[in-house]
Formats: sequence, structure tokens, C-alpha cells
Amino acid sequence: MERLQKVIARSGIASRRKAEELILNGKVKVDGKVILELGTKVNENSKVEVNGVLISKEDKVYYLLNKPRGVITSTKDEHNRKTVVDLIEEDKRIYPVGRLDYDTTGIILLTNDGELSNLLMHPKNEIDKVYIAKIKGIILPKDLMQLKNGVVIDGRKTKKARIKLKKIDKINNTSIVELTIHEGRNHQVKKMFESIGYEVLKLKREKIAFLDLSGLKSGEYRKLNPKEVKKLYA
Repeated sequence: MERLQKVIARSGIASRRKAEELILNGKVKVDGKVILELGTKVNENSKVEVNGVLISKEDKVYYLLNKPRGVITSTKDEHNRKTVVDLIEEDKRIYPVGRLDYDTTGIILLTNDGELSNLLMHPKNEIDKVYIAKIKGIILPKDLMQLKNGVVIDGRKTKKARIKLKKIDKINNTSIVELTIHEGRNHQVKKMFESIGYEVLKLKREKIAFLDLSGLKSGEYRKLNPKEVKKLYA
């Protein structure tokens, strides 16, 4: 027996949190009966409907993509721009875990596993995300310390980060900085640098948790192996 919201999340229809909202709003039926209790458990033979649609126990798939510049982190785009989903040959409905800006490159995960997606994005789980930023100007030690201790963006202070100065180019007046955060706020890295007076010229995400881009060129992807998936859940 499993909790109903977990079964819904596993189907890929929604994250566990969204599944709980659907249950509370009377959008879920089990064996023809509307369920409103979050603690409800179902077995493998139970017929679960969400918004009138019978869910199937779809096999889970997990992809790691090296996102190129100029690709939208979405399942579709109203302006018909290329999306991360377009880059992956997969018949199952998959979606990106979190977001990368249109002009930001690097690692992103795609899956149909709503439960894992929710775990990776929830702030309380503090999943490390490592970015390499090329910024305009020679960054000062005091500014690096500010980034490390947290800066205020959108009226709220960021959590502590790990900072490493990788390179300074005095001729071109640029700096390259490695920044490790575990939040996922909108345009966070760019806004962090902007808050202390630096413009981000290029941004790449190099790692999520223990996963990196080893062996993947821009636009290439691979499936995660079962050991990696298990480690992410852990």
C-alpha cells in the first residue's frame, strides 16, 4: 500500500505537493470515489483518476542534458522557440527539473518522476548547484565575501554560498567566478552579481549535486543509471 499522493507523483502527472492540492480540491478519484483525505493509501490494483483521467504506472526515465545557449527550459514555447524537451528523443512526457535562463548553458535534468523532481527542487534539501560566471570587471575580495555571506535580491537575503575566484583578465577587464548555491530563485546568480555592481556576461551551470557534464558536449544528453537515481533519492 502507498499513499495516494505518492502514486500520483510517480505517474509523472504532478509533483507530490501538487498532487496533494489536487486531492484537497476533489480532483482525484479512487475506484470511482472522490478522495479528500491526504493520508489515503491505495494498492497496485486501485484505479486512480486525476481530473477524470485514469493514470498509468509509467516507467520512469531520467536524462542529464548539457543545455546550449538559446534554448528554453520548458516543455513548450508559445513563440515556437526550441525547448530542452525538443533536444531529447523520448516518447514519454518528460519535463525539466528547475530552470536555466535562455542564455544560460549547462547541466539540467529532465524526467517524468514528479517525486524526485520535487525532492531536488525543495529548498530544505539543500541540493548544491555549481555555476561558473564570467563577469564584467575585476571583482574585489570584499565583494566575493559579500556573495559568500549572502546578498539581498528581491527584498530577501540569499543563503550562504561557496565562492572561488577562478581567473582575472585585466586586459579584457573580466573575472571568472565559481559560485555554489542550493537555492533556486528566479535569475538568482545574475541578480546576486548585479546586487554588488557586476554584470554577468556568460553563465554556465556545471554541477547538480554529484552530477556533472563529463563527456557531454553542448546539446548532448545521456540517461542516468539506476545507481545515480538511487543516490539522488538518498
